[in-house]
Amino acid sequence: MTDNSASADLGDFLARYAQRCNEHLEQWLVEPGVPEGLAAAMRYCVMNGGKRLRPGLVQMAGELGTDGDPDLTARAGAAVELVHCYSLVHDDLPAMDDDVLRRGRPTAHVQFGEAMAILAGDALLTRAFSLLTESGSARAGRLVLELGRCAGPAGMIAGQVADMKLCDVPEGLEGVTYIHLRKTAALLKASAAMGGVSAALTDPDIDALGQYGQALGLAFQVFDDILDVTADAGTLGKTPGKDADSDKRTIVAQLGLDGARKLGKDLSDQAVAALDGFGRRAEKLLHLANLLTKRTH
Repeated sequence: MTDNSASADLGDFLARYAQRCNEHLEQWLVEPGVPEGLAAAMRYCVMNGGKRLRPGLVQMAGELGTDGDPDLTARAGAAVELVHCYSLVHDDLPAMDDDVLRRGRPTAHVQFGEAMAILAGDALLTRAFSLLTESGSARAGRLVLELGRCAGPAGMIAGQVADMKLCDVPEGLEGVTYIHLRKTAALLKASAAMGGVSAALTDPDIDALGQYGQALGLAFQVFDDILDVTADAGTLGKTPGKDADSDKRTIVAQLGLDGARKLGKDLSDQAVAALDGFGRRAEKLLHLANLLTKRTH
């Protein structure tokens, strides 16, 4: 199949899932009654050409089951993407990373002002959870729990707090791993697990998917750190070298480029090993892990 070709890059592989997610986001993003200025900002922050890795991961994991709910899987993927987009909006704010470029366009606070950017991020976060509960599914509560835990104060937010040096974390590689486990890997862990929940998989299978997603998320961040050093703005779609300029802790700073590349490959191998129990059913998830080691943007 084309999307399993070894030559396909990450964007090509995710394209079908991204198109599907974009259709769902167009349908569900803005509720009736939202002020037009806020609606415009929400659309700007979400409908901006992202690869949709996280909803793609939800959908791939959801394909592992035979008793899944397609509407619930779609809502889970859209909800994860809304949380991801909100986190980017807030990350880019002057009080946080103070960045002016995201996915090749001005960041939300540059385009709409800080107040609207903050409120648009708040709107995306809260819309994600209402989107799940609107499904009426008996499994919606489990999805809310998975997403809330991974995106919340002990998950992604904890990673952001640590990244901003607003709490104490260990020095060296241990501290960087603490940040990346929470700031990046937690949401990919949630994505894989939520796909399993929407597919009505067993708890052991959902746990295995979560382990896969966590290792994949760490690998993704390692390669992101590498690209921040080696790629240019046109390739990245955001400001390169920003982490080094901001004295952020990165895997490259701790291990060097060669060490970071080895760690990224080792983490990808860990993700693959977590899927042993699924056999050939997990072919797409295995291919995704392989593609992440070849990222160029």
